[in-house]
Amino acid sequence: MNNIPEAKNLHHHIKKMSGRDVHEQNRTATSLELLFDLTFVISFGFASSQFAHFIAEGHYTNALLGFAFSSFAICWAWINFSWFASAYDTDDWMFRVLTMMQMTGVLIFAIGIKPLFQSIEHGEHIESKIIIFGYVIMRVSMVIQWLRAAKQDPIRRTTNLNYAFGILFAQIIWVSTIFTHFSVMTTIIISFAIMALELSIPIFAERKTNGTPWHAHHISERYMLFAIIALGEGLVGTVASLSSNIEASGWSIDTILVGLGGTGLTFGVWWIYMMLPSAHILHAHRNRSFVWGYSQLITISSIVAIGAGLHVAAYFIAHEAHINSLATILAVAIPFGIFIVSVYLLYYYLVRSFDTLHIWLLSGTLFFILLSVFAAVQGINMAYCLIILNLAPAVTIIGYELYGHKYQADALVKNIKN
Repeated sequence: MNNIPEAKNLHHHIKKMSGRDVHEQNRTATSLELLFDLTFVISFGFASSQFAHFIAEGHYTNALLGFAFSSFAICWAWINFSWFASAYDTDDWMFRVLTMMQMTGVLIFAIGIKPLFQSIEHGEHIESKIIIFGYVIMRVSMVIQWLRAAKQDPIRRTTNLNYAFGILFAQIIWVSTIFTHFSVMTTIIISFAIMALELSIPIFAERKTNGTPWHAHHISERYMLFAIIALGEGLVGTVASLSSNIEASGWSIDTILVGLGGTGLTFGVWWIYMMLPSAHILHAHRNRSFVWGYSQLITISSIVAIGAGLHVAAYFIAHEAHINSLATILAVAIPFGIFIVSVYLLYYYLVRSFDTLHIWLLSGTLFFILLSVFAAVQGINMAYCLIILNLAPAVTIIGYELYGHKYQADALVKNIKN
């Protein structure tokens, strides 16, 4: 009978948003956060498929511009909510309703991704009305959340007001771009300037004041789940394309190899990402959170791009791509290279230690990336080149499991003690 919950724990009436305990035990992602993440599955899916389509057509510049814009917007929307929830999740009805409002905004945003890519392709102006409309819905919800926290958490009132008015100011600027008629390149330059403003808001709000009570282990888990979402999109896109190819032409060696290569590479990326000792370091050194969180805009985006590259590989063996074998391999190898370098740099930043073993492991990993590209240059079948690329993450994984974990354990002891 002692396990029966009390009535007060069964309802979702309004609760005071005073901030969560940064030392709370067993803090994990909630079911609402997981539901929220599902909307980003759709957004990443649209961005990845459009990126793959334009790469397969050989329209590299347009693909990169559209992907950079959309991936930043997707990641930033997720980051805004996740850090706030880590600090102030009350799970009352108001928090839930405002979260649903944000989810609606994300879905509207996702609908605008295809028109965005197409407008960049046409070169007259960027079609961002739908995307910005979705963002308005998301950001209005966030402003309400921050104002509520400012009212109910007087200790961090200034911090929370800085967030609220900073987000509101940035959103007003985004909305104003709808009424301009600049060229594509001018609009992109303006957009990146606004993105820089967006990135500066948390830095100003957190460092100039008391900061928010985000939970290190919780936020680390949230990023892991976000990375898994990004990985999933690669598998979905690749399998969908391979399935269509099998229905049209039947099974082939290339189909099997691309399927195995895509699965292996995705699994390798997951394994490597999970090696990062993020939670322990962030709990001991909260001041390292900004570089850790911001750098993963690149890490997560590169994971999505790897999936898009695998989608391009599926297009290639189905003879639906207008690029050669080398370009196809590069579509996978380049984002994987960016991913692996970003993880190694992030590891160094977290533990402040980078020994000879890590240099050898990084060198060996990069060697197999370059070897897969060299094999494509030599005219070796693209599917075989993809299998060679699979050896790249294996170097880091085997090295870590044999020796690297010992170095990490020593580095954690030194960091936590200091």
